[in-house]
Amino acid sequence: MALHNEYGRSGEDVAAEYLERQGYLILDRNWYFGHKELDIVAQKDECLIIVEVKTRRRNTYGRPEEAVTPRKIGRLVLAANAYVRSHYIDMPVRFDVIAISHLGEGPREKVEHYEDAFRPHVKTY
Repeated sequence: MALHNEYGRSGEDVAAEYLERQGYLILDRNWYFGHKELDIVAQKDECLIIVEVKTRRRNTYGRPEEAVTPRKIGRLVLAANAYVRSHYIDMPVRFDVIAISHLGEGPREKVEHYEDAFRPHVKTY
């Protein structure tokens, strides 16, 4: 596995541990719908939470949360819809972003949790 993939995977581990400490139940990790992936699917307070995890070693290319682009959001919404349908889920869905930044040398990281980070665009006809 490429180094950047390993770093991203370790960020997802940190995010999952963080969520569990906050009382979230982790339902799935790295769930795929075609080429679209949901990093973490969790539940808390009768709400399904889709969590996108972004990890950066440094802010050279911007803060981690800035990598959640409109295109990425569209892919997350499509995958989340497939997840809800395939698991027959009937509860509200929320989209969160967890941004993890590595701070200096050693194992320290900064975890920022953006609850309800975006709302999917819904077309009405």
